Amino acid sequence: MEKITREEARALIQQERLDRIAEAKKIKSYINHYGYSDVTPYEVVEVISDQTVVVRQMDAELDPNWKMEAHVGGFAAHVVNNGGEWIITSNPKNPTYRARWSKAKGQWQMRGGMRMRMADQPRKFYDYNF
Repeated sequence: MEKITREEARALIQQERLDRIAEAKKIKSYINHYGYSDVTPYEVVEVISDQTVVVRQMDAELDPNWKMEAHVGGFAAHVVNNGGEWIITSNPKNPTYRARWSKAKGQWQMRGGMRMRMADQPRKFYDYNF
């Protein structure tokens, strides 16, 4: 194994950081809002610039075939199959909002600092254990 200098190691770490930021900044078809453990799906409906997009929340309905499995524990019970199975659909009647890339925080954000992450697929997650 070949040794590298401290400066070379720092340069590699910095390049990895820049690559992660570039990947996170890429505009995709969907953007998901992360609020602690819950996730809410949005779709990108318009690209204003490489730092601003217009998004619309998608409708997410719990799959009627999904059954919660809970065991005694936690506050009242512990849900084993946490999150549920969701049917996610677009709804043109939902209002639109602007999401902007925050250079300072290295992430997409929407009104009030809501953390967003671009995605190839919409994702809904509801944490039943809270």
